Amino acid sequence: MSTTMVITTAGIVLVALVGLSGRRPPSRELGEWTVGNRRFSTATTWFLQAGESFTTFSFLGLAGMAFSAGVAACFALCYLAINLVLQYFTAPRMRQLGLRGGYVTQADFFVDRYRSPLLGRVVAVVGAVFLLPYLQLQITGLGLIVQLATGSSAGGRLSMVLATVLTVGFVLWSGIRGIARVAYLKDALMIFGLVALLIGVAVTVHGGIGGLFATVRDTHPQLLTLNQEGYDATFFFTAVLISGIGGGLGTMAHLWPPVLAARSGRALRSNAIWLPLYQIALGIPVIIGFAGVLLVRKGTAPNGVALTLAGQTLPGWLVGVIAVAAASAAMVPSAAILVGISSMLSRNLVAIRSPRTQLRVNHLCVVVAAGLALALGLARPGLLSNLLLLTYGGLTQLAPAIAMGLARTVRLHAAAALAGILAGVAVLVWLTFGGVDVGTVDTGLIALVVNIAVTTVAEIAVRLRRPAATPVAPAPSTPAPVSS
Repeated sequence: MSTTMVITTAGIVLVALVGLSGRRPPSRELGEWTVGNRRFSTATTWFLQAGESFTTFSFLGLAGMAFSAGVAACFALCYLAINLVLQYFTAPRMRQLGLRGGYVTQADFFVDRYRSPLLGRVVAVVGAVFLLPYLQLQITGLGLIVQLATGSSAGGRLSMVLATVLTVGFVLWSGIRGIARVAYLKDALMIFGLVALLIGVAVTVHGGIGGLFATVRDTHPQLLTLNQEGYDATFFFTAVLISGIGGGLGTMAHLWPPVLAARSGRALRSNAIWLPLYQIALGIPVIIGFAGVLLVRKGTAPNGVALTLAGQTLPGWLVGVIAVAAASAAMVPSAAILVGISSMLSRNLVAIRSPRTQLRVNHLCVVVAAGLALALGLARPGLLSNLLLLTYGGLTQLAPAIAMGLARTVRLHAAAALAGILAGVAVLVWLTFGGVDVGTVDTGLIALVVNIAVTTVAEIAVRLRRPAATPVAPAPSTPAPVSS
């Protein structure tokens, strides 16, 4: 077994052990397991929220897109910036409502604000279905990381199984506290790994980073424009828009527990201000992708560029450390996604009242979701960027209902919100799997337009049938102020 493989395997085990160490007294109910005591510090909330910035896609997908599509890869930097601008306003409000209503899941928000358990169940199903590709992305990416770092395809598959089992283990044992503990380690490893790889590239490329882009300008000028096939300006702007809306309005279920667990609205606003610093680090994979155009051989798989360059420019032990960093960037988001999926299914879809039984069903859902994603990752690994956009496109269909639900008084009826969500999801599925050619326009955005249109028509129809209808979910007469 190579030094790289030993370090990678040991690192994956270490990440899981750190997660296991996060356990406090055993959780006896789902709320403690999912959102802790709702008193997480600014620092802890920071690292939990940053999990959405540093993922497998950040490490492999961005470098791969830059390698094959050039500056189109910068769409990720743009949409994450939009996310944080929106979250400055939305996250404190979500936390306020969650504290007042005792939310544990994203679907609780819909049940409470729209007074509709049915809508909560539909949201739970939509959330689970469209988060599963994102979970598969993390697991598939982890296997690819190990395979590229060690040169062993069998080792990559075994690492997928090992990391999935270990992630499930520390999630079941420690819940959100374990994820928070690992998040600290993950970000430190990711920053170290990215900087080390950047230095290796800068030393290898003639003229350093400046010389790199000068050479790309002279030899591959098309990569510095939005004119690549499949990655033109239309792709860029529609992908930024759909992803920015989705993340900024909290359409992904696993983004809710860190918000609901925060100590105050001030902590969330502070993080929204300072988390853009991570955009600097996210620029590194893009630079690495451009370096791959000059340094790796033709025919290299785009998603393998980052670790291929690591193997060419760094010693084996350091490649192992970088592989551990990238693996941790798969394990932490995977853990958060498992919490988001399982808590909604056990609390909102099955709707079990007994806290102990609810927690047991939740743990079963963790195992089933992880097993299904692992099986899909082993049998049908997909393109990382496509999986990410499918997740955002599907879950952004919840955006109109979330936006209306955040208002002081909800003036949208549950029936209209439900009709819009179902219409948007149906159109997205048709466009994605029906072979419909829409060019490079993001299919999620097309579905969202249909969603809004159907929601509007359905709301008008409901109001015409109920001329004196009152708002669906009036806010309490004395709402609690947002924590400052």
